[in-house]
Parts: sequence; C-alpha cells; structure tokens
Amino acid sequence: MVIAIDFDGTIVEHRYPEIGKEIPFSVETLKMLQQDRHKLILWTVREGHLLDEAVQWCKERGLEFYAVNRDYPEETREDRGFSRKLKADMFIDDRNLGGLPDWGLIYRIIKEKVSFEEIYRDNAMPIQKDRKKKWWF
Repeated sequence: MVIAIDFDGTIVEHRYPEIGKEIPFSVETLKMLQQDRHKLILWTVREGHLLDEAVQWCKERGLEFYAVNRDYPEETREDRGFSRKLKADMFIDDRNLGGLPDWGLIYRIIKEKVSFEEIYRDNAMPIQKDRKKKWWF
C-alpha cells in the first residue's frame, strides 16, 4: 500500500516552521509499516530548506521515505504538471476529520485492515442514561 504521511502535527508536534517534538511512537510505527512492505511518502507543505530539515530529522532517526512530496522518487514537476495531488492509497494527517488517532491505533487499522469505525464500535463505552434522583425534584 502507498501511504502518504504529513510531517507537522503528525510525525512531530506543530511548531512550524520549527520542528516540534516527536509525537510518541510515530517514527517507530512508520518503520514498522515499512517493514510490512508499505511504501511511505512524506507529504508536507514544507519546501526548500524547511523540507530538507524535515527529511534530515527523519533520516537521523532511521526513517527514510520512498518519495518526498511526489508519487515516486524520479517524478519531476513536468511529469506531474500543475497539480500536487498524490496517488496514495491512504493519507495519515492530523487535519483529518476527527484528528490524529494515536499511532498504535493507526498501525492496527493498517495491519489488521479494519476501519476506524469498526475499532470504535468494538471499543465504545456503553452510553449510560441519566437516572433521575427522586430526592432532588
């Protein structure tokens, strides 16, 4: 599977243009996904020097991506044309609806091929109805 991953707010805490602290288990989980043979693409708004810093930060932690801000390593702007749209099977981004789940849950969704809805439904706490207290009213 081709998985596109955002950097700021997803791998590290939001401190753009600085690099924030690593979000717990993000790098370890991404390495496990690579070991499971997924192609990871770093997909970020960062460009130029800021992008180089992010790529270097990841490399220092043993995380190297299949491609960075492109569909495949050799792709050029001319190949893509004007669009920056990626052809990925999945996107991991803190800006998705509902926010960023923890990295353990992300790994489980991908590894077990289950949906967030299935996990949520299986682990949801039952809703307790408010009991009326006779002595109040």
